[in-house]
Amino acid sequence: MRISRRLVVDTNVFASAIIFPRSVPRQVVDHALDHDVAIFSEATMSELAEVLSRSKFDSFVSRAERELFLAQIESAAEFVPIIQLVRACRDPKDDKFLEVALNGRADMIITGDADLLEMHPWRGLAILSPAGYLNSA
Repeated sequence: MRISRRLVVDTNVFASAIIFPRSVPRQVVDHALDHDVAIFSEATMSELAEVLSRSKFDSFVSRAERELFLAQIESAAEFVPIIQLVRACRDPKDDKFLEVALNGRADMIITGDADLLEMHPWRGLAILSPAGYLNSA
């Protein structure tokens, strides 16, 4: 029996997963929610909710489907309080994902963001692309 890993999944992976239901990011989200523990902070969940509510996604997926997707993620998520702040990424907007990883004792970050991917490994933490995560599963 494999022990569940603690994962930080970047907003870009969730957004791609809802838009492209047969994509690698969707496989990542499905596998992560079924086999691992997705961890969030209030900031990362707020960003996800804001991104999924954008009207630019209306032509791909209905608002109702996006709201259901978000509710499923929220119900499976573990929320982590942020005690230690991080200022390490060249894009300061991505520091919130590092904060969740550090404060939540994550095993890895899954992202399509080059600013985060170039930091692999960060403090011994794997930062993987969606395909890299699936290959490690």
